[in-house]
Amino acid sequence: MSGRWYADLQKGGNRDEATAVRERAHMSSETHGATLAEASGLKQPYHLVDPSPWPLIGAAGGGMTVLGIIFAARYANYILLALGAAVVLGVMFFWWRDVLKESRTAGLHTPVVRLGLRYGMVLFITSEVMFFVGFFWAYFFYALMPEHVLDTANPTWPPNGVMTFDPFGLPFLNTMILLLSATTITWAHHALLEGDRKSMVQGLVLTVVLGMCFTTFQALEYSHAPFRFSGGGIYPSVFFLATGFHGFHVIVGTCFLIVCTVRAIRGDFTPERHFGFEAAAWYWHFVDVVWLFLFVFIYWYGQGVTAPEWP
Repeated sequence: MSGRWYADLQKGGNRDEATAVRERAHMSSETHGATLAEASGLKQPYHLVDPSPWPLIGAAGGGMTVLGIIFAARYANYILLALGAAVVLGVMFFWWRDVLKESRTAGLHTPVVRLGLRYGMVLFITSEVMFFVGFFWAYFFYALMPEHVLDTANPTWPPNGVMTFDPFGLPFLNTMILLLSATTITWAHHALLEGDRKSMVQGLVLTVVLGMCFTTFQALEYSHAPFRFSGGGIYPSVFFLATGFHGFHVIVGTCFLIVCTVRAIRGDFTPERHFGFEAAAWYWHFVDVVWLFLFVFIYWYGQGVTAPEWP
């Protein structure tokens, strides 16, 4: 119906209104990207991806990984677990490789697509926030109401017999490392916006090095922990789950930043198009904020009888 109305405008001699309609349509297409994909004969600004084998292979790898965990726990057989993990890691590599290729193809990642990617990253980080909320919920459930801890005649937190870390020893050093890494990643971001590739690469390299230092010191801390995860009770369980999963996120963020560093050296980022860098920076700042909560509430607020320093 709209097509007949537009044709009638042209035939009826009302050229001004027809021209205005055509110009508005042209302006709308420019707003959503220079090159628009076509589907069903209608122009639209979205990227319709090509058929890909990675979702199916990734699902199979995830299934093998979960089944492998069962076999490892029940029969001490780690073959299926190793195979499933290898498949998942391979899918992650090749799938993200395809996404990077798409980002360099003109007209695919239009402004609307990039906006959708930003929404997706925000929702992903939100889900990660709720993931850690669960750990803090468990921690405060027992820290604020220690009477819920079983087999305790005198409810206290930390439970009797549990020795904790000195928060202003190695944990405080790791806090300073992550705060410094937040400044270096911000420096790299501003250098990118200014078109200074050399400073951007330097900032990224420093952030990666600081992330590796954090992981090294956390491993050192774990090796000298005055309590053990297995059979240690509620405090070691919450401590190792919360700080351990945070440490895993630091490792993931470090890998994310290594990829960004390689891409920055190759010149993939421009002041106008650098969502991959922004996503890594958002993720790293999220990791920093979570650690601040862990330091304040688990290391500092939850400090009990401090364990002696290791040799």
